[in-house]
Amino acid sequence: QVHLVESGGGSVQSGGSLKLSCVASGYTHSRGCMAWFRQVPGTEREGVASIDTAGRDKYVDSVKGRFTISRDKAKNTLYLQMNSLKPEDTAMYYCAAGPQDICGVFAYTSGVFSYTIKQDDYNYWGQGTQVSVSS
Repeated sequence: QVHLVESGGGSVQSGGSLKLSCVASGYTHSRGCMAWFRQVPGTEREGVASIDTAGRDKYVDSVKGRFTISRDKAKNTLYLQMNSLKPEDTAMYYCAAGPQDICGVFAYTSGVFSYTIKQDDYNYWGQGTQVSVSS
């Protein structure tokens, strides 16, 4: 039984930083992907960062250069370091894990070549931690 538990959310001012943690029990880091998603009420859940077993990390354009995903296999923990936070980063943040080798896809969307992480590819989810950024 895989169990993911997030922590580290909170309220910060614009420009501030937070570091989210996700402890994974019952999950093997030898294969598969882990990712962070976020969701604002009334909108679809959005993948923001992913990492594979080799440590290759990828980000969606809205957080690239500001967020860093990492994993500590010895501690069974996934992290999301969030810097230069903006009010539009306010959301519930979820940790997710899946068995696939491809963590996300690059595709042209509205003429822009960008990275997308699909929630349907991930079958284990945490309960979420709230991040609120004030202007």
